[in-house]
Amino acid sequence: MQIDSTLSLITINGNIKKITDSHEVQNHINDVIKDHDNITVHLVDSISMPSAVIGYLNKLVLKDDIGIQLKVGNSQLYELLEDLNLTSVFQVSLV
Repeated sequence: MQIDSTLSLITINGNIKKITDSHEVQNHINDVIKDHDNITVHLVDSISMPSAVIGYLNKLVLKDDIGIQLKVGNSQLYELLEDLNLTSVFQVSLV
């Protein structure tokens, strides 16, 4: 997994599969939300998202009032988020 960030855009290539990956994603997001109230997370090719990341993003939206837009490049991940009724919460789009 590789994470890059520019301003309020966080781009993640590869699958988020290990606990350390989840922590790395959270750390990158924490750095970005220090300066931005609205962020975009582009999951280029990940086929899933660990529950730790989903829970963290949910907390940011519902408790911390951070606007999140998820752009996913994999239809399976989009369908997972849709099944969890999170497409509107995270403003999910399939790109």
